[in-house]
Amino acid sequence: MAKWAIDRSHSSIGFTVKHMMVSKVKGVFDSYTADVEAEDLTDLTSANISFDFDIASINTRSEDRDNHLKSADFFDGEKYPKITFKSTNITKSDDTYKVTGDLTIKDVTKSVTFDTEFNGKGKNPWGVDVYGFEAETKINREEFGLTWNAALETGGVLVGKDIKIQVELELNPA
Repeated sequence: MAKWAIDRSHSSIGFTVKHMMVSKVKGVFDSYTADVEAEDLTDLTSANISFDFDIASINTRSEDRDNHLKSADFFDGEKYPKITFKSTNITKSDDTYKVTGDLTIKDVTKSVTFDTEFNGKGKNPWGVDVYGFEAETKINREEFGLTWNAALETGGVLVGKDIKIQVELELNPA
């Protein structure tokens, strides 16, 4: 299998969560690694895909919130410095895939499926092949031990249960 490298300047790993029952907070992990092995990126069904997201790099554009997320109330980044994902099965339908794998947060591992779209292939100005993908999944954070919350005076809670994880990847031959 061939190895593929992530073009970090054209890729991102982010998340979205409901805030105060009325809006959304978005964030990214500024530091992550990924291993993608596949003979042909136009058919991911035989690929091996894994990611590590560095908790210390969480960025929601609010230093106080980022520090709270890194604390024991949420990710406990000192004890559990990474979130990991490793694919276990990939199925294809037209240009979309179901990439299923093991997601581990705080030593809790659950199977999740990313709905993944192949956005196409091209060549950059230097003649290097470029492949684009986007993927999304939704998890219940409480199932991974992320249970901190605060009740609101008006009813409801400060932080929603459902987290959308979004991955945008541009890959080149390694």
